[in-house]
Amino acid sequence: MSDDQFEKGMTMRKSVLGAEHVARAEANKTEFDADFQRIITEGAWGAIWTRPGLDKKTRHMLTIAMLAAMGKHDELAMHIRATRNTGVTPEEVREVFLQVSVYAGAPAANSAFAIAKRVYKELESESK
Repeated sequence: MSDDQFEKGMTMRKSVLGAEHVARAEANKTEFDADFQRIITEGAWGAIWTRPGLDKKTRHMLTIAMLAAMGKHDELAMHIRATRNTGVTPEEVREVFLQVSVYAGAPAANSAFAIAKRVYKELESESK
């Protein structure tokens, strides 16, 4: 991958997760995980998220569904928080989790609903 791909990835990553989140992640990066951080920035954010075939909102809903279905709770919470940057509404997240319940199981959806409720409560507290 190229520096251009990395820069495209960083731009997209910031637009989805927020510049503050990315700045914290970059500040916490060490020699141990620097290569991994570059790979996900170039590959996931620079090569996939920037493709023209799906809009950012649709990609985000798909990402949320997959994270919920796979039980990736930390990443799911991060992406629920990021919905404020991508325009995915709580109502859309609810529909995504209902879809998850049918195709990935009620326990996966139950955990996802609990995580989303916690994150939405935190966001509400932050905005006061």
